[in-house]
Amino acid sequence: MLKEILTDSLILAGMAAIAAGRVPGLRMNRAAIALAAAAALIVAGAIPLGDALAAVDMGTITLLLSMMVLVAAIRLSGLFDLVAARLSGLAGYPKIFLAATVAVAGVLSALFLNDTMCLVLGPVVAETSIRARRNPVPYLVATATAANVGSAATIIGNPQNMLIGARSGLPFTDFVARTGPPALIGLAVCWVVVVLVFPKEFARTAAGEAERQTEARATSAGLMGAVRLDKALAIKSVMASVAMLAGFLAGVPVVIAALVPAAIMLASTKTESEKLFSGVDFNLLVFFAGLFIITDATSRTAAFAWIERSVLTGASASPWAFAAATTAVSNIVSNVPAVMVLSPLAAGAADPASSWLILAMASTFAGNLTLLGSVANLIVAEGAASRGARLGFRDYLKAGVPITILTLVTGTAWLSLTA
Repeated sequence: MLKEILTDSLILAGMAAIAAGRVPGLRMNRAAIALAAAAALIVAGAIPLGDALAAVDMGTITLLLSMMVLVAAIRLSGLFDLVAARLSGLAGYPKIFLAATVAVAGVLSALFLNDTMCLVLGPVVAETSIRARRNPVPYLVATATAANVGSAATIIGNPQNMLIGARSGLPFTDFVARTGPPALIGLAVCWVVVVLVFPKEFARTAAGEAERQTEARATSAGLMGAVRLDKALAIKSVMASVAMLAGFLAGVPVVIAALVPAAIMLASTKTESEKLFSGVDFNLLVFFAGLFIITDATSRTAAFAWIERSVLTGASASPWAFAAATTAVSNIVSNVPAVMVLSPLAAGAADPASSWLILAMASTFAGNLTLLGSVANLIVAEGAASRGARLGFRDYLKAGVPITILTLVTGTAWLSLTA
C-alpha cells in the first residue's frame, strides 16, 4: 500500500511538473523533469531497471533522430531560409500573404516537423509584417495553427505522430489517405477563421497599400540577399528527402526509410557531422525516453487500471468520445504524454487503425486551443518576440478556440465516416 501511494505521488508530481514545464526553485526543463521522474520511479521500485530500459521505444527515438538530422541538413543548406524570404515578398497583399503563410507552414510541417518550420517562419513572418506596417498577430497565429494542422497529415509531421507511426505499424500511405483530407480542410479553416477574427487587418483601405507593397518587396529582397545557399548540400538534402518519401510510399518501414537517408547525409566529405548533430534536439529525445519509462510505470499502478477500466475504456469505444478524451488529456499534460498514456487504448480498440488515427488527429489539433497548447505555438511566440512582435495569450485564444473546435469536428467526422 505504501509503495503504491509513493508511486502514485511520484507520477502525479512528475506529470504536474511536466505540464507546468518547470519546478519552482530549480532550473529544469521538461526533459530534465521527465528523466528525474523516471529515475525516481526506478529507485522507488515502481518499475524494475530492466523493464524501464525495455520501455524506451528505440524505434521512435531512431525515427526522431533521423528526421532531425535530415531537417538539420536542409536548414544548413539555406533552403528553408530561401522559402521564407520569398514568402515575405507577399506581405503587401494581406489575404494572399496569409494564404501563403498557411500553405507554406502547413505543407512543410507535414514533411519536415512542425516545430522546425515554426522556428524558421516565426521570426520572418513577424519581421516582414512589422516592416510592411501590418499587424503581425494574425499572421503569427496563422503560422502556429497551420503548422499544427498540417503536421497531422503525416507520420513525420510531429513527434506524437512519429510515436504513433512506430507503435501502430500503420503504412505511411494509409496514414496520409485518412488524415490528409481533414488536415487540408483544416488549413482552409485556419485562413477563414483568422480573416474573420481580425477583420481590421484584412479590411484595409487602398490608401497607403502601394507603399506597403513596396516595403514588403524591399524586405523580401533584403532577406533574399542575406540567404546563403549551399547548393551542393541543398541538392543532397533534396535527394535524401525524396529518397525518404519514396521509401515511405513504397511501404518500407518508416524507421528504415528515414534512417538510411539520414546516415547518407552524415557521410559527407564537406559537411562535418558535428554541424548536423548540432541541429538535433537531444532535449526532445531525452524527454521521450523519460516519458516512456513514466508511462510504463503508470500503466502498472492500480489507480491507472481503475481509470482505464471505468473511464477511458468507455471513451475508446466511441470515436467522438475518444477524440474528446484525447483533447482533454492533451491540454492537461501536453500532446506527447497524452499519446503515450492513451496508446494502450488505441492498440486494444475494436478498430485499432481508426483509433490510432483519431489519437494522432485529436492530439495534434488539440494543440491549437491555447498559446500553451503546443511547443510549436511557443516557438512562434518566442521567435516573434525576438523581432519585436508580441503574440499574446488572449489574441491567440480568439482564433485558437474556433480553429480547434472546427478542425476536431471535421477530423472526427471524416475518420468516423471512412473507418
